[in-house]
Amino acid sequence: MLYAYFLILIYCLLKALVYRSTGSWYTVKDEKGQFYNARIKGVFKIDDDITSTNPIAVGDEVTIEPENVTEGTAIITDILPRKNYINRQSPRVKHQQHIIAANLDQSLLIATLKDPRTSQGFIDRFLVVCEMYHVPAVIVFNKIDIYRDKEQEKLKELQEMYAALGYKVFRVSVEHKSGLDTLEALLKDRTTLVSGHSGVGKSTFINYLLPDQQIKTQTVSKWSGKGLHTTTFATMYDLPEGGRIIDTPGIRELAVTGLEREELSHYFPEMRERLHDCRYNNCIHINEPDCAIKEAVNNGHIHPDRYVSYLTILESINTKNY
Repeated sequence: MLYAYFLILIYCLLKALVYRSTGSWYTVKDEKGQFYNARIKGVFKIDDDITSTNPIAVGDEVTIEPENVTEGTAIITDILPRKNYINRQSPRVKHQQHIIAANLDQSLLIATLKDPRTSQGFIDRFLVVCEMYHVPAVIVFNKIDIYRDKEQEKLKELQEMYAALGYKVFRVSVEHKSGLDTLEALLKDRTTLVSGHSGVGKSTFINYLLPDQQIKTQTVSKWSGKGLHTTTFATMYDLPEGGRIIDTPGIRELAVTGLEREELSHYFPEMRERLHDCRYNNCIHINEPDCAIKEAVNNGHIHPDRYVSYLTILESINTKNY
């Protein structure tokens, strides 16, 4: 009798993918394409090294037990191992993390040099987070149609700098549908996180890819020059030609968490390849003698702006244990 019960239980369990999370309810899709509104059963034990405010994130693979087929509800019974994830500092609980999305093939950062301006510091923090969690990063500079000479010059410098580090860099105008063909091809058959400040054109870009979704967009605040939030929860969408994209709430600040100070340079590709040339294994590349990183900056082999970003992030890492 007990054996038969377990057979029935196993038969009822379905594998599903999380498409949307609102904190208490999740939209999931099973392998047959059926969507359910699902809730968690009990408390999940997740990876010991993750102190997260959300046990389940968009992109997670889970097992579900259908609860009410007519109403399309289910219970999430387990979360399957993640291949990777991207997180940020929780906006509500300072010392915990919030997982933005999981099981990603790549992450696409939409940046703008005007209306609103995305700082290089923010871009570099985003790249560090992607390097930490082994998610290939793509940088997309949007709104190139409104750039004046000084923005065009800065864009050329940034594009050359990041391309030299191995990052894919695109220049587009979503509004004018310019430069999007190659970018679309990059999304095919991949799960891609789309991120960036509010107002940079994330929702406009997704509306271009999925015109039937009619995702709400807003203009940049004339008073602050910053973007206005239009996406409240992370949501995943299926692309018509194959693949998925995950739309995320606009991120104004991005804190690098869960990292020791000596580890930071490992997530700057141009530094990582030179670390073995430093005299000290625990060199943090500030005042130590025979530092290969400082020498490379002085010789022009590491861009000074990237070194400034490194120092800024290093300063932000909690030093109370040192």
